[in-house]
Amino acid sequence: MEAAESVPERRWQRALGIVFGIGTQVLFAATAWRLFWYLRDGVQTSSPDWLAIDTALALQFAVPHSVLLLPSVKSRITRIVPSSLYGSVFCLATCASLWLIFYYWRVAPGAVWNVPAVAGDFIHYGFYASWIALIYSIRLTGLGYQTGWTQWLYWFRRQPLPRRPFVERSLYRWLRHPVYLSFLGLIWFTPHMTYDHVVLTGVWTAYIFVGSYLKDQRLEFYLGESYGQYARRVAGYPGMFFGPLGKWKMPAAEQPTIKRRAA
Repeated sequence: MEAAESVPERRWQRALGIVFGIGTQVLFAATAWRLFWYLRDGVQTSSPDWLAIDTALALQFAVPHSVLLLPSVKSRITRIVPSSLYGSVFCLATCASLWLIFYYWRVAPGAVWNVPAVAGDFIHYGFYASWIALIYSIRLTGLGYQTGWTQWLYWFRRQPLPRRPFVERSLYRWLRHPVYLSFLGLIWFTPHMTYDHVVLTGVWTAYIFVGSYLKDQRLEFYLGESYGQYARRVAGYPGMFFGPLGKWKMPAAEQPTIKRRAA
C-alpha cells in the first residue's frame, strides 16, 4: 500500500523536473539574447543612487555565481535536488541574477571615453568577435554542460551521468580559460564607457580573475593530477608569467634533485 501511494508523488516530481529542465533552457536562450543587447547598448534609466544600486547588482551576479560552483556548496544542494538537475539550478540562478541587472540597472551621467564613429565601429567588431569566441570556447567543453541541458537529458532518459572528461584541444592548448577571456571582451569592448559601465566592468573583471582561480581549483579537485600536469604546461591567460593564473610550478616533492659532486 505504501509503495502504491508513493508512485503518484514520484510522477509529480518527474513532471516538475521535466518542466523545470525545459523551462531553464528557454530562459537561458532569452537571457543570452537580452545580454547581447544590454552589453552593446546599455540602459537609459537614470537614478541619483546609481552607484550603490549598480554595485549591488554587479555583485549579486558575481558572488553567487562563484559560490554556487564550489564543490562543498554543490554537495549540499544535491542533497535536495538530483545531481543531474544541478546544472539547471545553476542556470536558473545565473539567468535570474542577469534579469535583475537588466531591469534595475541605472545609467550614470558622463563617460570615461566616448569613441567616435569609425574607431567606435572597430570596437564594436571586437565586441562581436568576443561573442563568437565565447560561443566557440563554450562549445569546446560542451555547451550543454554549461546550461545544464546535457545533465538534464541523462536524467530524463534515466541514465547515469558519465564522468565528464577534459580534452586539451584547440584554444585550450594555448590557455586554460578561453571562456573567461572571451567574456572580458564583452565588457571591455564598448565605444561608450559610461561611469556605470565602469562599475560593471570593474566588478566583473575582478570576478573573472577570481573565478578563473576557483575554476582551476575545482578542476584539480575533480580531475586530480592530470589537471595539475596540464596547468604546469599551459598558462591561464596569455602573458601570465607568474601567480596562480600563470603556469603552475611543480610541487617541491616532485622536483628533480641535483647531485653535487664532492669537492
